[in-house]
Amino acid sequence: MMKSKTPKTITMMLLASLMLVSAGCSKESASGTDDGTATSDDNTPISFSFFGGDGSPNWNNMKDDVGQEITKATGVSINAEYAVSNGGEDKMALMIASGDFPDLIYPKGEVGKFVDAGALIDLTELIDKYGPNIKKVYGDYFNRIKYSLDDPAIYTIPTNMGVDNTAFDATAGFEIQHQALKELGYPKIRTVKDYEKALQDYVKKHPTTNGQPTIPLTLDADDWKIMITVTNPAVTATGGPDDGEYYIDPKTHEAKFHFTRPEEREYFRWLNHMNDIGLLDKDAFVQKSDQYKSKIASGRVIGLIDQEWNYSEAENALRQSGKDENTYAHFPVTLTEEYENHDLQPIGFDTAYGIGITTSCKDPVRAIKFLDFLASEKGQILRNWGIEGKHYNLVDGKRVVPEEIQDRKNNDNAAFTKESGIGLYWIWGPHYGDGVKDSTGNYYTTSYPEQITANYSDAEKASLKAYNATTWKDIFPHDFPVKEWGAAYNMPVPTDGNYQVIYQKMEDIVRKRIPEAILASPDKFDSIYDTMLKDLETAGLKEAEETYTGLIKNRLELWNGEK
Repeated sequence: MMKSKTPKTITMMLLASLMLVSAGCSKESASGTDDGTATSDDNTPISFSFFGGDGSPNWNNMKDDVGQEITKATGVSINAEYAVSNGGEDKMALMIASGDFPDLIYPKGEVGKFVDAGALIDLTELIDKYGPNIKKVYGDYFNRIKYSLDDPAIYTIPTNMGVDNTAFDATAGFEIQHQALKELGYPKIRTVKDYEKALQDYVKKHPTTNGQPTIPLTLDADDWKIMITVTNPAVTATGGPDDGEYYIDPKTHEAKFHFTRPEEREYFRWLNHMNDIGLLDKDAFVQKSDQYKSKIASGRVIGLIDQEWNYSEAENALRQSGKDENTYAHFPVTLTEEYENHDLQPIGFDTAYGIGITTSCKDPVRAIKFLDFLASEKGQILRNWGIEGKHYNLVDGKRVVPEEIQDRKNNDNAAFTKESGIGLYWIWGPHYGDGVKDSTGNYYTTSYPEQITANYSDAEKASLKAYNATTWKDIFPHDFPVKEWGAAYNMPVPTDGNYQVIYQKMEDIVRKRIPEAILASPDKFDSIYDTMLKDLETAGLKEAEETYTGLIKNRLELWNGEK
């Protein structure tokens, strides 16, 4: 059972006290609108401390264009610290141990530990009184932002994922450089064998690139990134959607630690084969993420199995160097054609990761009003588009990004982001997803079909044309029913009892055995894999799966409004 160790009565008394103090000091109005006006008539300067579990290398202390506009509208400035490694887990563990918390926090998957420590305010009443824009954005999904069936408080406001998002493009899968596809005559890329043949055929012709060995395929196995490029693809390549470390049966809702699926053994056997024939980078399991991206930026890595957000920095460097042909196409590769890639299966609105207000916050009312402004139409347009006349223009009532601004976004992204602030405030408030239009009939986000296709390079357009596609989404299967439990990896999990101990043991086992199995000689693969499965059983596999199955079923009950 997951519940806060802080009694609810104490939490509510603390909240009431904080709200009275805030109202008395600030003389704030509880009024709010959804037209972008601030939900408070008090814009006196106030600074909030913040810690974010994701890195933000371009953060500019709100000195960027968007940040200055936000401060002007709200009076709020943010003294932010972002994680530099391990998703900030070590830093957050120290916070919990010391009881020293920032005003605001984006704890990612560690939210349960903060809840159990009594460190997060239940935001329900604050949102009800001061969050009209927050309530409007979540609409019919509001029940989903509650913590759990057993503890229906709201501890974080989900901000990582957009509400009612439509996927207009595919940005993951198995990747191959455009220039390699062109040289090979744009071959069929459907199964791992197709993918393997393309890499092999190209590298045979071009064993070196710019005087260095050509790398057919590399992976990013640095810390948690191993899930992104090594282990999660085993699920999608065998017909499952991404639910983190578990596979959820769509009919029974039973959870299975996905490494135990027989079909995934065959996917890892294929990676073992790729290593055996010399197509897998020999440093794949020892390199750091920076080294991984540096290799990509050199132009000598032909194939990736990754999410675009994980290698976009390196791809931007290629674009800046005028090497669009060395950037990547996406394919929905599976083990065999009997499987179908589920990358684009919709999940509705998922609670995902969110931002919370801690019990250390100096003024929770100003904090929630700040987040509510960012959820307003004005706040969302500012975060996504920037400033009218500088980052976009209104042409016949439509927002249009000038060519020179789009060029900077494409080819000088890091500097442009740091200067403009566009993209730096994504997690700072609820927001709509791609495809949703505002009151003027314009899209809230800049990711929509016409804009996406306009941003493709000539090399990308050539590849798409060769595969009879307009966007990468056209190549991927996408007619799936909405996954009713969302994305399981975003669920709160127990932080007390046996589950965390068992889960950590299982993670340690797979992170040791999977690389070992891939790098072993083929005749030893099965022995190592069998050992892994036995180790998982000994660690408490059955108990973990039963616990997770219960969590899935409780989530469905909560989301369906039965409690």
